[in-house]
Amino acid sequence: MIPIAKPYLTVEEAQAAYDTILSGWITQGPKVQKFEEDFAAYTGAKYAVAVSNCTTALHLSMIVAGISEGDEVICPSLSYIATANSIQYVGATPIFAEVQPANYNLDLVDVESKITNKTKAILLVHQIGMPANIDDFKILCEKYNLKLIEDAACAAGAAYNEQKIGSHSELVCFSFHPRKVISTGDGGMITTNREDYYNRLKLLRQHGMSVNDRVRHVSDKVIFEDHLEVGYNYRMTDIQASVGIMQLEKLDWIVNERRKIAQAYNKAFKDLDYIRLPLEGSGVFSNYQSYSIYLKPSCPIDRNTIMQKLLDKGIATRRGIMNTHRETAYTRNHEVYNLPVSEDLQDRSVILPLFVPMSKDEVDYIIDSFIEITHPTAVSV
Repeated sequence: MIPIAKPYLTVEEAQAAYDTILSGWITQGPKVQKFEEDFAAYTGAKYAVAVSNCTTALHLSMIVAGISEGDEVICPSLSYIATANSIQYVGATPIFAEVQPANYNLDLVDVESKITNKTKAILLVHQIGMPANIDDFKILCEKYNLKLIEDAACAAGAAYNEQKIGSHSELVCFSFHPRKVISTGDGGMITTNREDYYNRLKLLRQHGMSVNDRVRHVSDKVIFEDHLEVGYNYRMTDIQASVGIMQLEKLDWIVNERRKIAQAYNKAFKDLDYIRLPLEGSGVFSNYQSYSIYLKPSCPIDRNTIMQKLLDKGIATRRGIMNTHRETAYTRNHEVYNLPVSEDLQDRSVILPLFVPMSKDEVDYIIDSFIEITHPTAVSV
């Protein structure tokens, strides 16, 4: 079986975790601090705050951005449900906007049409590791005095206008889930250029504690902590961070290898007129966190049949990116949404395996199998 994805973890990550365990410091401590410093330097952001996962990163970002009950935040429905859930956590309402069919990211015109006097922020998702047009959304947010928060769960190592994702706006949230480009088992990171956000994010992730454990541990004076506000237990452990440090060192290499696989797919599929490929736009450098193919109505075989036939051949796939407004948790309010592009992308897209390392034989087998199933008379290149 060729899986849809798997993390690239080696003996180096295992050794790093082993050494951290034996050090006796396994919760949030010096390794977390180093991972944060390294990640900030990598992205070009001034600060980075490690947390337990990307969902908690989004939640804390909503709080420090001042989003609260009664507010509206515009986001795509075409995203994992955590995107919209993070808005609900602070009592605000997610307003679903349409996406562009070519890159799966928010459509600027539709977003602007949904801005009201209740709108306080736009949550911009870099879907499948394909960066959205950040500059245009920054201009839109400035025009209407809105906060811009980036859901960069899939975008570590990607770049926009030759600048790594993570430093373009005030709050950028990353995921280190095993399906992502680098992993710490689970975990997340928030990057920011604002010192006030940085300081409050550190408070909120650890129950609002005024002095963290590491500072108290190394101090030669007795320190008593205070809890300055109601916070959360959203910490990353040093075990996870030690793995993250090693993963980050390999990130550019991993992205380069992923791009080679995506380019092999692109070359093989470019002449199939019944599909649309996830190609990069101007100024966009994708990490190809996922490789999603859109099946046009002219495709001779339906999506679900293709997925089953590939599975029969030992190739795992996934359906197109979910539409949150179709999930039971969001259909209970009986609201009617007009999102035909998002729904079509979910219904007519299939995600093919892409991970590091993949052998040439595996890539060729997937290509040949896909072409054989979808167009039996075609000959793969």
